Amino acid sequence: MKLRKVTAASAVLLALSVTATACGGDKKDEGGSGDGKKIAIGIKFDQPGLGQKTPQGYAGFDVDVATYVAKKLGYSADQIEWKESKSADRETMLQRGDVDFIAATYSITPERQQKVDFAGPYLLAHQDVLVRADDNSIKSPADLNKKKLCSVTGSTSAQNVKDKLAREAQLQQYPAYSACLTGLQSKAIDALTTDDSILAGYAAQAQFKGKFKLGGFKMTNENYGIGVKKGSDLKAKINKALEEMVSDGSWKTAVEKNFGPAGYKNEPAPKIGDIKS
Repeated sequence: MKLRKVTAASAVLLALSVTATACGGDKKDEGGSGDGKKIAIGIKFDQPGLGQKTPQGYAGFDVDVATYVAKKLGYSADQIEWKESKSADRETMLQRGDVDFIAATYSITPERQQKVDFAGPYLLAHQDVLVRADDNSIKSPADLNKKKLCSVTGSTSAQNVKDKLAREAQLQQYPAYSACLTGLQSKAIDALTTDDSILAGYAAQAQFKGKFKLGGFKMTNENYGIGVKKGSDLKAKINKALEEMVSDGSWKTAVEKNFGPAGYKNEPAPKIGDIKS
């Protein structure tokens, strides 16, 4: 009987040990060291060239930047847990701890800096327009007057153009950028406006190659940063990783791979902390 009791107790202890090990193995490491754990990263799932979920996995410039940063933090690609970060959800996801950091065309603004911290910027984008490759009638923002200008429902991009640059532009709101592109291709609209990096990502898709061109108007500055929870020590570590990405040429390679087919004339890699107003 005593032998049986000892054996049963040992089995219980062994089971508890295995359970504790299993639970600990999946825990996120917020200090920025791999050690076989996972890191949760927020990206867009629906922006070609930047952050897109595909049958083959995740692709885009933001994905490449995030993967590089994660590697410098000690995580391999298979230790990354990608999470969709829609624009309206980003601050909440960081504050709740749903993700360790977010790289999702996340422009650094004073309002957002009150809620979260930013590493970077890692890309300087601008509001621009996309037009048909054979359309030479739009050479400046003023030429958008009386033109059908498209952006997605809820976006402020098209309204900014109408309010400040082309008051007679005819705003067209579509549910998605892909719908705007279809309208642009069929000549139902004349131009699509949002960040030039987003426009370049769509235009770089194989089915659209050579069909569209960027206006190159640089109507606003959009400083893309990597969002982290307020006070997180990851900010300094990510900044260091971004500097290394630029210095070793990986940043340039990622830009050319994701935006090159659209003829995107990107700005040089921004200096850490240099926010263009």
